[in-house]
Amino acid sequence: MLTISEKILSKAGGRSASAGEFVEADVDFAMAHDGTSVLAVKSLREMGITRVFDPTKIIIPFDHIVPANNETAANLQREIREWIREQGIEHHYDLGKGVCHQVLPENGFALPGKLIIGADSHTCTYGAFGAFATGVGATDMAEIFATGKIWLRVPQTIRVTINGTLPRCTSAKDVTLKVVGEIGADGATYQAIEYYGEAIDALSMDGRMTLCNMAIETGAKNAIIPPDEKTHTYLAGRASGEYTLVQADSDAEYVDEYEFDVSDLEPLVARPHSVDNTCVVGSVAGTPIDQVFIGTCTNGRLEDIAAAARMVNDSMFKTRTIVIPASRKILLDAMDAGYIQRLVRAGAMIAPPGCGPCLGAHTGVIGEGEVCLSTANRNFKGRMGKGGLIYLASPETAAASAIRGEITDPREI
Repeated sequence: MLTISEKILSKAGGRSASAGEFVEADVDFAMAHDGTSVLAVKSLREMGITRVFDPTKIIIPFDHIVPANNETAANLQREIREWIREQGIEHHYDLGKGVCHQVLPENGFALPGKLIIGADSHTCTYGAFGAFATGVGATDMAEIFATGKIWLRVPQTIRVTINGTLPRCTSAKDVTLKVVGEIGADGATYQAIEYYGEAIDALSMDGRMTLCNMAIETGAKNAIIPPDEKTHTYLAGRASGEYTLVQADSDAEYVDEYEFDVSDLEPLVARPHSVDNTCVVGSVAGTPIDQVFIGTCTNGRLEDIAAAARMVNDSMFKTRTIVIPASRKILLDAMDAGYIQRLVRAGAMIAPPGCGPCLGAHTGVIGEGEVCLSTANRNFKGRMGKGGLIYLASPETAAASAIRGEITDPREI
């Protein structure tokens, strides 16, 4: 009678645990990036802890403000690099390696049945592989660094079934915006989401990561897609260790259920300043834009860059466009496939792998009153620059809009 989340947390906690119960669970992998590791290490030192619980289970990617944009960031990153060497942490991915939520799957840390905790809210991305993955604050991460354990309440689970076949010019991002729009920004607060259905089965691993990445935008604790052959294929030759597939019981109890058919799904857009403020692209078509951003841990994968490049064909962008691959591997693969060359010829600026302007740090911060159409996961007020307006959409819609200089239905291009 257990869901996937209940089973994984039961195993990690060493006893059977159902929704609503608390467990002290052993963490398989702990992640903090250049932004959150600073506070985690500070808290660790204040606790008087001199050694981490297991340096082989800690992963530190640098992605949020890389290369450093000022002396303060550079000094903080230098301090963390020194701490990493001091602790003997092997899994440090420095600038240019990529966004944490792409780097971990690429290097085989996102594994079925594992409990993965990250000091970043979009850690739920790894649920695409059948893991229980969720984000915590930096001080919570300090305790995990010290003990290897976390205290969690087992969440109730929502079952979401998505059937049908995606129409042309729609992709996983449109499915994601559909789900967030229907459930709402707080409709799944501290609950798990399990995804099922033929449309989910058809998604690539890139698409599944996009879907699970934005579970937090419904308030969910985590999201999980049951692992299958696509999961095995992706992990073949890259899994960092052994893993066990975990499936829900046939009589598992769900707190709520949603069903969608995406056969007639239109390209969607999330309007400022809330991710669940969604509409069909036609409702905002013609809105002038100042910038287009294609990238982030949501849509900076090879599949996304390919979709944007195919949309371009021989067109030129009419608005400034920034493309940031989610990892070095993706950048190289996109170059080999000719996608980067095509986007550069169209007028795009290609930036080093990392988070870029997503969090308003650098490489594309927008000015007051400016409008950015982004493939990121959040459009909160001031996120990419004080007074700026953010619309969220798929890579297809983003590229089509860059070509026209206004929000555009990609089916028209």
